[in-house]
Amino acid sequence: MWIRNPAEWGAVQIAASGHALRSIGRAMFYPDVDKSLAPKVRRISFGDLRTALVQGFDDFGFFRDDVIFICLIYPAIGLALAWALSGAHALALLFPAFAGFALIGPFAAVWLYEMSRRRESGERVTWVEGFKAFASQSAAEIFKLGLALVTLYVLWMLAAWKIYALTLGPQPPASLATFAKDVVTTHAGWTMIVVGCTVGFAFALVAFSISVLSFPLLLDRKATIFTAVATSIRAIEVNPGPMLAWGLIVAAGLALGMVFAMVGLVVVLPTLGHATWRLYREVVV
Repeated sequence: MWIRNPAEWGAVQIAASGHALRSIGRAMFYPDVDKSLAPKVRRISFGDLRTALVQGFDDFGFFRDDVIFICLIYPAIGLALAWALSGAHALALLFPAFAGFALIGPFAAVWLYEMSRRRESGERVTWVEGFKAFASQSAAEIFKLGLALVTLYVLWMLAAWKIYALTLGPQPPASLATFAKDVVTTHAGWTMIVVGCTVGFAFALVAFSISVLSFPLLLDRKATIFTAVATSIRAIEVNPGPMLAWGLIVAAGLALGMVFAMVGLVVVLPTLGHATWRLYREVVV
Protein backbone atom coordinates (compact mmCIF):
# COMPACT_ATOMS: atom_id res chain seq x y z
CA MET A 1 0.00 0.00 0.00
CA TRP A 2 1.36 3.37 -1.03
CA ILE A 3 1.56 5.94 1.78
CA ARG A 4 1.60 9.48 0.46
CA ASN A 5 3.98 12.02 1.93
CA PRO A 6 2.62 15.33 3.35
CA ALA A 7 3.29 17.19 0.10
CA GLU A 8 1.31 14.66 -1.95
CA TRP A 9 -1.51 14.60 0.60
CA GLY A 10 -1.65 18.41 0.59
CA ALA A 11 -1.75 18.51 -3.20
CA VAL A 12 -4.69 16.07 -3.24
CA GLN A 13 -6.58 18.14 -0.67
CA ILE A 14 -5.98 21.37 -2.61
CA ALA A 15 -7.19 19.72 -5.80
CA ALA A 16 -10.30 18.40 -4.05
CA SER A 17 -10.99 21.82 -2.55
CA GLY A 18 -10.60 23.44 -5.94
CA HIS A 19 -13.07 20.98 -7.46
CA ALA A 20 -15.56 21.70 -4.68
CA LEU A 21 -15.19 25.45 -5.16
CA ARG A 22 -15.70 25.08 -8.91
CA SER A 23 -18.86 23.05 -8.27
CA ILE A 24 -20.18 25.69 -5.89
CA GLY A 25 -19.33 28.45 -8.32
CA ARG A 26 -21.09 26.66 -11.16
CA ALA A 27 -24.15 26.13 -8.95
CA MET A 28 -24.16 29.83 -8.09
CA PHE A 29 -23.95 31.07 -11.67
CA TYR A 30 -25.55 28.15 -13.54
CA PRO A 31 -28.02 26.68 -11.07
CA ASP A 32 -30.17 23.69 -11.95
CA VAL A 33 -33.45 25.57 -11.86
CA ASP A 34 -36.68 25.69 -13.80
CA LYS A 35 -36.99 28.89 -15.84
CA SER A 36 -40.53 28.21 -17.00
CA LEU A 37 -43.58 30.29 -16.18
CA ALA A 38 -43.93 31.60 -12.64
CA PRO A 39 -46.23 29.71 -10.24
CA LYS A 40 -49.83 30.80 -9.90
CA VAL A 41 -50.97 32.79 -6.89
CA ARG A 42 -54.45 32.47 -5.45
CA ARG A 43 -56.51 34.71 -3.23
CA ILE A 44 -56.65 34.01 0.49
CA SER A 45 -58.69 35.37 3.37
CA PHE A 46 -57.80 36.55 6.85
CA GLY A 47 -59.08 33.20 8.07
CA ASP A 48 -56.25 31.50 6.16
CA LEU A 49 -53.77 33.46 8.27
CA ARG A 50 -55.32 32.01 11.41
CA THR A 51 -55.16 28.53 9.89
CA ALA A 52 -51.49 28.98 9.03
CA LEU A 53 -50.71 30.12 12.58
CA VAL A 54 -52.59 27.17 14.10
CA GLN A 55 -50.76 24.74 11.82
CA GLY A 56 -47.46 26.47 12.51
CA PHE A 57 -47.96 26.12 16.25
CA ASP A 58 -48.88 22.48 15.74
CA ASP A 59 -45.59 21.97 13.87
CA PHE A 60 -43.77 23.70 16.72
CA GLY A 61 -45.39 21.30 19.19
CA PHE A 62 -44.42 18.33 17.02
CA PHE A 63 -40.79 19.46 16.74
CA ARG A 64 -40.64 21.12 20.16
CA ASP A 65 -37.54 19.39 21.56
CA ASP A 66 -35.55 19.86 18.34
CA VAL A 67 -36.42 23.48 17.63
CA ILE A 68 -36.18 24.72 21.22
CA PHE A 69 -32.64 23.37 21.42
CA ILE A 70 -31.48 24.96 18.17
CA CYS A 71 -33.46 28.19 18.66
CA LEU A 72 -31.49 28.92 21.82
CA ILE A 73 -28.86 30.16 19.36
CA TYR A 74 -30.92 33.25 18.58
CA PRO A 75 -31.13 34.64 22.14
CA ALA A 76 -27.43 33.89 22.52
CA ILE A 77 -26.66 35.84 19.34
CA GLY A 78 -28.86 38.71 20.51
CA LEU A 79 -27.18 38.95 23.91
CA ALA A 80 -23.73 38.77 22.28
CA LEU A 81 -24.74 41.54 19.89
CA ALA A 82 -25.97 43.72 22.76
CA TRP A 83 -22.73 43.16 24.65
CA ALA A 84 -20.63 43.97 21.56
CA LEU A 85 -22.49 47.17 20.78
CA SER A 86 -22.36 48.40 24.37
CA GLY A 87 -18.66 47.63 24.56
CA ALA A 88 -17.98 49.40 21.28
CA HIS A 89 -19.76 52.58 22.44
CA ALA A 90 -22.40 52.02 19.76
CA LEU A 91 -25.43 52.11 22.06
CA ALA A 92 -27.29 54.20 19.49
CA LEU A 93 -27.34 51.13 17.24
CA LEU A 94 -28.72 48.77 19.86
CA PHE A 95 -32.37 49.17 18.92
CA PRO A 96 -31.76 49.25 15.13
CA ALA A 97 -29.69 46.06 15.43
CA PHE A 98 -32.49 44.17 17.18
CA ALA A 99 -35.20 45.67 14.98
CA GLY A 100 -33.21 44.65 11.92
CA PHE A 101 -33.57 40.98 12.88
CA ALA A 102 -36.85 41.05 10.95
CA LEU A 103 -34.91 41.77 7.73
CA ILE A 104 -32.91 38.54 7.86
CA GLY A 105 -35.52 36.46 9.70
CA PRO A 106 -36.84 34.71 6.54
CA PHE A 107 -33.33 33.47 5.70
CA ALA A 108 -32.65 32.40 9.29
CA ALA A 109 -35.88 30.38 9.28
CA VAL A 110 -35.16 28.34 6.13
CA TRP A 111 -34.44 25.20 8.15
CA LEU A 112 -37.85 25.58 9.82
CA TYR A 113 -39.56 25.71 6.41
CA GLU A 114 -37.71 22.53 5.46
CA MET A 115 -38.86 20.72 8.61
CA SER A 116 -42.49 21.61 7.88
CA ARG A 117 -42.06 20.55 4.27
CA ARG A 118 -40.67 17.19 5.30
CA ARG A 119 -43.38 16.62 7.87
CA GLU A 120 -46.05 17.46 5.30
CA SER A 121 -44.60 14.99 2.78
CA GLY A 122 -44.16 12.24 5.38
CA GLU A 123 -40.35 12.25 5.31
CA ARG A 124 -38.05 11.60 8.25
CA VAL A 125 -37.66 14.84 10.20
CA THR A 126 -35.22 16.07 12.83
CA TRP A 127 -33.45 19.42 13.16
CA VAL A 128 -30.49 17.87 11.31
CA GLU A 129 -32.68 17.14 8.27
CA GLY A 130 -33.99 20.68 8.53
CA PHE A 131 -30.56 22.07 7.78
CA LYS A 132 -30.43 20.03 4.58
CA ALA A 133 -32.43 22.91 3.13
CA PHE A 134 -29.07 24.58 2.51
CA ALA A 135 -28.09 21.68 0.24
CA SER A 136 -31.39 21.56 -1.64
CA GLN A 137 -31.95 21.77 -5.40
CA SER A 138 -32.15 25.58 -5.17
CA ALA A 139 -29.45 26.05 -2.53
CA ALA A 140 -27.52 28.55 -4.65
CA GLU A 141 -30.63 30.69 -5.13
CA ILE A 142 -31.40 30.48 -1.41
CA PHE A 143 -27.94 31.77 -0.55
CA LYS A 144 -28.20 34.56 -3.14
CA LEU A 145 -31.47 35.76 -1.64
CA GLY A 146 -30.06 35.40 1.86
CA LEU A 147 -27.09 37.54 0.84
CA ALA A 148 -29.51 40.16 -0.47
CA LEU A 149 -31.26 40.28 2.92
CA VAL A 150 -27.95 40.49 4.78
CA THR A 151 -26.99 43.39 2.50
CA LEU A 152 -30.26 45.12 3.36
CA TYR A 153 -29.47 44.62 7.05
CA VAL A 154 -26.03 46.22 6.66
CA LEU A 155 -27.52 49.15 4.72
CA TRP A 156 -30.13 49.59 7.45
CA MET A 157 -27.45 49.74 10.13
CA LEU A 158 -25.51 52.34 8.12
CA ALA A 159 -28.69 54.37 7.63
CA ALA A 160 -29.52 54.12 11.34
CA TRP A 161 -26.09 55.42 12.31
CA LYS A 162 -26.38 58.29 9.81
CA ILE A 163 -29.77 59.26 11.21
CA TYR A 164 -28.32 59.27 14.73
CA ALA A 165 -25.30 61.30 13.61
CA LEU A 166 -27.55 63.95 12.03
CA THR A 167 -29.81 64.23 15.08
CA LEU A 168 -28.27 63.34 18.44
CA GLY A 169 -24.73 62.65 17.23
CA PRO A 170 -22.18 62.49 15.92
CA GLN A 171 -20.50 61.56 19.22
CA PRO A 172 -21.61 58.20 20.68
CA PRO A 173 -23.82 58.42 23.80
CA ALA A 174 -22.04 58.42 27.13
CA SER A 175 -24.36 55.83 28.64
CA LEU A 176 -27.61 54.02 27.94
CA ALA A 177 -29.47 56.12 30.51
CA THR A 178 -28.21 59.37 28.97
CA PHE A 179 -29.10 58.19 25.49
CA ALA A 180 -32.63 57.15 26.53
CA LYS A 181 -33.18 60.52 28.21
CA ASP A 182 -32.01 62.43 25.13
CA VAL A 183 -34.25 60.34 22.88
CA VAL A 184 -37.49 61.03 24.76
CA THR A 185 -36.89 64.54 26.09
CA THR A 186 -35.34 66.44 23.17
CA HIS A 187 -36.60 67.60 19.79
CA ALA A 188 -33.62 65.95 18.12
CA GLY A 189 -34.47 62.69 19.86
CA TRP A 190 -38.05 62.70 18.58
CA THR A 191 -36.81 63.62 15.11
CA MET A 192 -34.55 60.58 15.22
CA ILE A 193 -37.48 58.38 16.26
CA VAL A 194 -39.77 59.59 13.48
CA VAL A 195 -37.15 59.50 10.73
CA GLY A 196 -35.68 56.23 11.96
CA CYS A 197 -39.05 54.46 12.11
CA THR A 198 -39.99 55.77 8.65
CA VAL A 199 -36.74 54.61 7.07
CA GLY A 200 -36.88 51.33 9.00
CA PHE A 201 -40.41 50.70 7.73
CA ALA A 202 -39.19 51.21 4.15
CA PHE A 203 -36.41 48.66 4.65
CA ALA A 204 -38.82 46.22 6.28
CA LEU A 205 -41.33 46.62 3.44
CA VAL A 206 -38.68 45.83 0.83
CA ALA A 207 -37.42 42.80 2.76
CA PHE A 208 -40.95 41.51 3.37
CA SER A 209 -41.99 41.97 -0.26
CA ILE A 210 -39.07 40.07 -1.75
CA SER A 211 -38.84 37.28 0.82
CA VAL A 212 -42.20 36.55 2.46
CA LEU A 213 -42.81 33.49 0.25
CA SER A 214 -39.57 33.32 -1.73
CA PHE A 215 -37.63 30.92 0.48
CA PRO A 216 -40.47 28.37 0.78
CA LEU A 217 -40.86 28.49 -3.01
CA LEU A 218 -37.15 27.88 -3.55
CA LEU A 219 -37.32 24.87 -1.22
CA ASP A 220 -40.40 23.50 -2.93
CA ARG A 221 -39.42 23.95 -6.58
CA LYS A 222 -36.48 24.43 -8.92
CA ALA A 223 -36.91 28.16 -9.37
CA THR A 224 -34.64 31.14 -9.91
CA ILE A 225 -34.30 33.91 -7.38
CA PHE A 226 -36.09 36.20 -9.84
CA THR A 227 -39.08 33.85 -10.12
CA ALA A 228 -39.24 33.48 -6.34
CA VAL A 229 -39.11 37.22 -5.68
CA ALA A 230 -41.63 37.97 -8.44
CA THR A 231 -44.02 35.38 -6.98
CA SER A 232 -43.63 36.83 -3.49
CA ILE A 233 -44.41 40.34 -4.74
CA ARG A 234 -47.34 39.08 -6.80
CA ALA A 235 -48.78 37.35 -3.73
CA ILE A 236 -48.87 40.73 -2.00
CA GLU A 237 -50.46 42.39 -5.02
CA VAL A 238 -53.20 39.73 -5.20
CA ASN A 239 -53.77 39.67 -1.42
CA PRO A 240 -52.81 43.14 -0.12
CA GLY A 241 -54.97 43.01 3.01
CA PRO A 242 -54.10 39.51 4.28
CA MET A 243 -50.42 39.80 3.36
CA LEU A 244 -50.09 43.19 5.06
CA ALA A 245 -51.77 41.66 8.11
CA TRP A 246 -49.29 38.80 7.96
CA GLY A 247 -46.41 41.26 7.94
CA LEU A 248 -47.82 42.97 11.03
CA ILE A 249 -48.27 39.60 12.74
CA VAL A 250 -44.64 38.70 12.04
CA ALA A 251 -43.37 42.11 13.22
CA ALA A 252 -45.47 41.98 16.39
CA GLY A 253 -44.43 38.40 17.06
CA LEU A 254 -40.74 39.18 16.71
CA ALA A 255 -41.10 42.25 18.92
CA LEU A 256 -42.85 40.14 21.53
CA GLY A 257 -40.19 37.47 21.22
CA MET A 258 -37.42 39.96 21.96
CA VAL A 259 -38.94 40.79 25.33
CA PHE A 260 -37.12 39.21 28.29
CA ALA A 261 -33.68 39.17 26.63
CA MET A 262 -34.99 37.60 23.41
CA VAL A 263 -35.89 34.31 25.13
CA GLY A 264 -39.37 34.61 23.64
CA LEU A 265 -37.85 33.97 20.22
CA VAL A 266 -37.42 30.33 21.25
CA VAL A 267 -41.19 29.96 20.82
CA VAL A 268 -42.13 32.80 18.47
CA LEU A 269 -39.52 32.23 15.76
CA PRO A 270 -40.23 28.54 15.13
CA THR A 271 -43.99 29.11 15.24
CA LEU A 272 -43.78 31.91 12.69
CA GLY A 273 -41.31 29.93 10.58
CA HIS A 274 -43.52 26.85 10.39
CA ALA A 275 -46.60 29.04 9.85
CA THR A 276 -44.91 30.79 6.92
CA TRP A 277 -44.48 27.45 5.16
CA ARG A 278 -48.16 26.69 5.76
CA LEU A 279 -49.12 30.11 4.41
CA TYR A 280 -47.02 29.49 1.30
CA ARG A 281 -48.94 26.28 0.66
CA GLU A 282 -52.19 28.24 0.84
CA VAL A 283 -51.08 31.03 -1.49
CA VAL A 284 -48.93 29.43 -4.19
CA VAL A 285 -50.44 26.82 -6.50
